[in-house]
Amino acid sequence: MIIGIPSEVKDNEYRVAATPEGVRELTRAGHRVLVEAGAGEGSAISDPDLSSAGAAIVDSAADVWGEAEMVLKVKEPVPDEFGFLREGLILFTYLHLAAGQALTEALVRQKVAAVAYETVQDAQGRLPLLAPMSEIAGRMAPHVAAGLLEKERGGRGVLMGGSAGVSPARVLVLGAGMAGSSAAWIAAGMEAEVLVMDKNVDRLRFIDEIHRGRIQTLMSSALAIERLMSSVDVVIGTVLVPGAKAPQLISRQMVAEMKQGSVVVDVAVDQGGCVETARMTTHSAPTYVEEGVVHYCVGNMPGAVPNTSTYALTNVTTPFAHAIAGLGLREAARRDRALALGVNVLEGHVVNAGVAEAHGIPLADLDSIIATP
Repeated sequence: MIIGIPSEVKDNEYRVAATPEGVRELTRAGHRVLVEAGAGEGSAISDPDLSSAGAAIVDSAADVWGEAEMVLKVKEPVPDEFGFLREGLILFTYLHLAAGQALTEALVRQKVAAVAYETVQDAQGRLPLLAPMSEIAGRMAPHVAAGLLEKERGGRGVLMGGSAGVSPARVLVLGAGMAGSSAAWIAAGMEAEVLVMDKNVDRLRFIDEIHRGRIQTLMSSALAIERLMSSVDVVIGTVLVPGAKAPQLISRQMVAEMKQGSVVVDVAVDQGGCVETARMTTHSAPTYVEEGVVHYCVGNMPGAVPNTSTYALTNVTTPFAHAIAGLGLREAARRDRALALGVNVLEGHVVNAGVAEAHGIPLADLDSIIATP
């Protein structure tokens, strides 16, 4: 199979969809890998690094998209890339289609086989291709919040860890999954007072067992969140429903009840966000103020640490790309249910329930489509 890796074009997105190690695995299996010139530079991976591993370096994105049978990316195509979409192309990347109607319609219209990293799900309900980026975004969130609490950046002038005789910042983390538990861990390491809320008591119990009370755990409910909003300095939202829009847990009125200069970091914004006042921002313009509260809602947070993120991501995506390239998407999906759950659009049909519900599009049955050769 011819596999294409274009440069990422989203604002300040420096990750790339393959490392030299990944390229070597694919080329050893007999596949041809095309990489757009300069695609890896933002991740400190040079063209010679990739070419020495077996990649063919090509001049433009049009060359990559035009010749590839499967395109590997990090982030979803932006409107400027919609013209590259075509029938029969396999697109394997983060898609977040529940929050992207225009992209969903383009993929359906062009009959692209669209496989989303974030909905690949194993038998235990884990999201193996989302987990590393969730972990990194979660680890980044307290650092981001600590900076934004500084007065000169619009915050309340509160030090995350406080000082001798002075209370630390109070941090509320919504969600105890990979991103939430990572955020709580780092915030606690910064000596903040940390509270984590989730509806899954087993996740909360795990945090209790690991941290032995250093992080407070609370069962999530609308009333419990309302009661906390006026007392916290930072809210980190990490709630996720695979393939669907994130549930909106914090209303504008709740945000208005926060202290002036408090901070909201909505990690779930790429799925629509779990805070009503959240709207997608970029690394070049990451913050805005609503109701007197500083909001950070960058949809590709891990893009700020591209070397770490690229290696963490490709470590888990390469085996799935290898399977698709070797077997073809239909056969790979028939053999691996986790990968099948990653298929969002196929042959002009939406086959993911969360995406179909988000946009009011009829849901097609994936098993029926892939049953035929």
